Amino acid sequence: MDAPVDVPMGTPAGPPADVPAGSAPGGGLAGAGAAGAGAGGSGAADSGAADSGALGAGAAVAPALPSVWRDRRFVLLASARTISVLGSAFARVALAFAVLALPGATPGRLSLVLACQALPQLALILVGGVIADRMSRSRLMMISDCLGAAAYAGLAAMTLTGHAPLTAMCLLAVVAGTASALFAPAMSGVVPQIVPTAQLQQANALLRVGMNGSMVLGLALSGVTVAQFGAGWALALNAASFVVSAGLVRGLRLTTAVRAASSGWADLRDGWKEFVSRQWLWVVVCQAAVMVAATSSTAGVLGPLEAEAHLGGAGAWSAIVAAQAVGTVAGASFAVRLRVRRPILVAVLAVFPMAVPMALLAAHVPVWVICLAMFCSGLSSDVFGALWETTMQREIPEAVLSRVSSYDWFGSLALAPLGLLVAGPIAAVVGTRAALTGCAVLTVLATCGALLSPQVRSLRAAPAPGPSGD
Repeated sequence: MDAPVDVPMGTPAGPPADVPAGSAPGGGLAGAGAAGAGAGGSGAADSGAADSGALGAGAAVAPALPSVWRDRRFVLLASARTISVLGSAFARVALAFAVLALPGATPGRLSLVLACQALPQLALILVGGVIADRMSRSRLMMISDCLGAAAYAGLAAMTLTGHAPLTAMCLLAVVAGTASALFAPAMSGVVPQIVPTAQLQQANALLRVGMNGSMVLGLALSGVTVAQFGAGWALALNAASFVVSAGLVRGLRLTTAVRAASSGWADLRDGWKEFVSRQWLWVVVCQAAVMVAATSSTAGVLGPLEAEAHLGGAGAWSAIVAAQAVGTVAGASFAVRLRVRRPILVAVLAVFPMAVPMALLAAHVPVWVICLAMFCSGLSSDVFGALWETTMQREIPEAVLSRVSSYDWFGSLALAPLGLLVAGPIAAVVGTRAALTGCAVLTVLATCGALLSPQVRSLRAAPAPGPSGD
């Protein structure tokens, strides 16, 4: 399943789709709310975590929890996401080569197809949130998977037959983007429906391990597949992954509570009220909007420009991006048992490392140094994502969870297109190094601004559960 956008520089986003955590405005942020927490947070008791030095926010390794793998529905969900992300990793490479193989293909035509996919993801994400709170989320996910399967099957067929009109490819890209917009809010709300509250962080982190691992594997194999068999077959693999995912999600059979009839506008208004009533929630989403714009500009434009000019070209940039992807797997694995007393404070602090690769790219340091920084950025992004998603699922009322999540996604991704649009012209005027430095500074300033919020600093996690058998 494709994530709303592609930001591989360690975006602290919980991707609903094909992007590893840290990608996407994958993710955008998966919003978190503090229902009833007020300025002082939930007021949960402090227990079981040291409070000194860097662990002053309460970081600790959690006691053993019952394995979520015992839950059949979680296994189905994790399998569906892992398989779908594997297929989508192939499509991310194949779609570009499929478009560029068209007669008269230009970079502008590729941008057009990708824009046709990205715009519905952003424009319809709020609609997806309303629908996900009205109907069974598992059913909506299944419908979304079927739409994605149809879109990529069509793209694969046109590519394999050699008859691929640009207009038709753009229309199918719109369908694929619409599928993502429906899927993301539903996915954000489905985990707390199948996992007990005490196991939410474990579940979110394990989902990320599977998705990030699939993304790394898929990206590693996609180039070989496209080179040996062609872009059409890689797109067909993605279509098949959607079909398998839909079948697995169908087994969840989740229901939704009956709600009083209301208009779509009223539902959006209710979701907005829940969103803005939590200061720390909208503060961090504002932080994410700036950070995602900076990271998308770096990943999509400035980083490749700097790599081409000073680091040795595509090979060096591939190694840098791969290091970040491996970092997301490590971060998700670490987050499985991590417990903190102030999760939003720790999550916000985890954004600081994401500015480091931008600064190092501007400083012309050796590639291995940038790779190390990207690994750390990926690791911190998934720690952020697990804490952010879990807090949201614990604190936002289930009845409005998908709508609040859709506002989170929308806000987090809002500035990304602008960042991509202006990065090139700014670099042409002030230079790539200055533009990268500006991105790093913006990320740091946005994070410092978020730390000024009392709720960001004070929101407490639920008390850690006691040890129990595995």
